[in-house]
Amino acid sequence: MTKMQRMLAAGTALALCAGPALAERGADGELKIIYWQAPSTMNPYLSGGTKEVEAASMVIEPLARFSDTGDIVPALAAEIPTVENGGVSEDLKSITWKLKQDVLWADGTPFTAADAIFTYEYCTNPEGGCAQTTYFEGVAGMEALDDHTLKISFTEPKPFPYTALVGSESPIIQAAQFADCTGAKAPECTEANFNPIGTGPFKVTEFRANDVITLEANENYRDPDKPAFAKVLFKGGGDAESAARSVLQTGEFDYAWNLQISPEVLTEMEAAGKGKVVVAFATSVERVHVNFTNPDPALGPDERSVWKEDGSNPHPILSEFAVRKALSKAIDPVILTEIGYGKTGRPTCNVLPGPEIYASSANDDCLTQNLDEAKKLLDDAGWVPGADGVREKDGRRLSFLFQTSTNAVRQEFQAIIKEWWSEIGVETELRNVSASVFFGGDPGSPDTFQKFYADLEMYTNNFSGVDPEAYMGTWTCDKAPRPSTQWQGENINRWCNKEYDALAVKFANTAGLDERAKIAKQMNDMLMQDYVMFPIVYRGGTSAHSNTLAGVKINDWDSELWNIADWHRAK
Repeated sequence: MTKMQRMLAAGTALALCAGPALAERGADGELKIIYWQAPSTMNPYLSGGTKEVEAASMVIEPLARFSDTGDIVPALAAEIPTVENGGVSEDLKSITWKLKQDVLWADGTPFTAADAIFTYEYCTNPEGGCAQTTYFEGVAGMEALDDHTLKISFTEPKPFPYTALVGSESPIIQAAQFADCTGAKAPECTEANFNPIGTGPFKVTEFRANDVITLEANENYRDPDKPAFAKVLFKGGGDAESAARSVLQTGEFDYAWNLQISPEVLTEMEAAGKGKVVVAFATSVERVHVNFTNPDPALGPDERSVWKEDGSNPHPILSEFAVRKALSKAIDPVILTEIGYGKTGRPTCNVLPGPEIYASSANDDCLTQNLDEAKKLLDDAGWVPGADGVREKDGRRLSFLFQTSTNAVRQEFQAIIKEWWSEIGVETELRNVSASVFFGGDPGSPDTFQKFYADLEMYTNNFSGVDPEAYMGTWTCDKAPRPSTQWQGENINRWCNKEYDALAVKFANTAGLDERAKIAKQMNDMLMQDYVMFPIVYRGGTSAHSNTLAGVKINDWDSELWNIADWHRAK
């Protein structure tokens, strides 16, 4: 039995190892970080973008997080509750967290269980448009047994109870600061959303949306010797290549995130000797998403790309199974991975590529491109090539708008995929949007990946921790973004399948690890075999840090900045 299996099956957990002793808080001056996708908010509950989750993780914290090895470790909790230590009930219907004593918010007020309960109520408010609702699936309620004891009750037995308020995507916000920011008011609270009061090692001193964040050491942080850095300059924007260069060649920055650039260029930069490229594989998959609703600009804001329970707003072409399958068959993940990622990626046919126990082998035929099969699928479905080679049927052209964020690798992928689709008679218009906007989550913007005002779109996401229950639950019918949820929601595809929904419920109520793995694979296979999306690359989280920066433990199970309190200058 692997370490992960022991943890999931028995509820065991490893304590977080203490970092190296630091001489004095703030002694190492300024830390410079660059994320070429600039955060648009510091509230991860109002954005499904990784950049917002990462930036916020320096300030606001969960009860527990996942380490670089995938182990669950305490953050605001004093210990990890298990059945063995009495923290998880025998019937698996509740978990009781003992909170660390004397933890203060950055404003000097005490952190208590009431803040955790408020966070739960904040995210589950039906008018709030919370982007992270899946982490609270199955929670019946929360109660404070005292100021430092939180009991979470579940509607059914919860075999893996470490979801609500665990991991960087489900941190605790201060009740006092966000008291007037619940429900429909949530996006309107700019001051709180840009400058959250946290318990983490740093606090925001200035937030400029889609640009720069400045932070300073939190004088009320619970470890008096941490963080080693007095200030953080968190620069957003630009592109992945210039971010990599600023660490590996010019030495202007200390840490650069998500270096999605060609492997040859990355290797050449690293050879300059000023920094190191670090890679961690967990659950990230670059994929093309299919829109199952109609994105026609002629439709009004309450109709365009809006899922309807009665199925009355389907995509006029992509609702056809044969079309989706043909588009997938025309793609070659192996070639794309070699071109775009090299050793930092692996071709995949699954949206759930790891941990290994959950990885299906039922879809591996996607690794072999088959243009002839793609053409036959379209022929058989009645799509006939027109005079210009673009297929037509019933007065409709096989023509799509394919969008993604602005990035050299993604634009190269778009161009190659467009050429492959052209070979089978598909016309493709390419569009790229600034990553800061695309992943920003602004409900007023028409250009976010959540709005999905296109036919197809490409990006990567993943999930925190090692259990995929919440992640696989994102494709249930009720998770589709729409105006009533402030365009938040994890089911970006607007795909709805009642059998899948039933499997999600079954998954949440299944205890045995082997049986859970079986259900997770079924859910993955259902998505893959209905061509809800086309997986391309199992991506390693690829970043770089300067040779003068120590303490970094790159982590793809949680925020890459999960242990930033331990970062320091190399001696």
